[in-house]
Amino acid sequence: MRSGEELDGFEGEASSTSMISGASSPYQPTTEPVSQRRGLAGLRCDPDYLRGAPGGLKVAQVILALIAFICIETIMECSPCEGLYFFEFVSCSAFVVTGVLLILFSLNLHMRIPQINWNLTDLVNTGLSTFFFFIASIVLAALNHKAGAEIAAVIFGFLATAVYAANTFLAVQKWRVSIHQQSANDYIRARTESRDVDGRPEIQRLDT
Repeated sequence: MRSGEELDGFEGEASSTSMISGASSPYQPTTEPVSQRRGLAGLRCDPDYLRGAPGGLKVAQVILALIAFICIETIMECSPCEGLYFFEFVSCSAFVVTGVLLILFSLNLHMRIPQINWNLTDLVNTGLSTFFFFIASIVLAALNHKAGAEIAAVIFGFLATAVYAANTFLAVQKWRVSIHQQSANDYIRARTESRDVDGRPEIQRLDT
């Protein structure tokens, strides 16, 4: 039988060995750094976007759409009311959708969803808002009763149309640039793959 000193020696060696293996083991319970967590805690506003033309136009669109919606909501009586309801729907929809896009772009949240073509999304939103704001403003101007709220809503509706049209022009240019960049990247990728195939004769033999 082994003495108590030998047993103590074995226990000490076992504990030291377990400490060493535990330190070198890749399966350690680690804590992810706070800076690398993909949560809402690391959100930061992008001042460069807000100071640029797209961000400034987005802010102006949200403000004008909100003012137009408030003006149309102050009208208590209407006959006929179809033009008022249509303008109300257009201004409210433009305010909500554009406000959401403004939050996504200013906080760079859209970078976390690369599956969506955000350039095309912005282009569709600005294009449709330009068209519907223009139609709604014309209809409301033709059917208004010369009330102050209706006239103000028409004015802000045309102002929103102009701002959305300017943003649509910028969005078209940005979308074209992204299309050209994607085509260039696809071409470079195809050339790289072809060079890899040319440099590996065993793949050519398998193809033949």
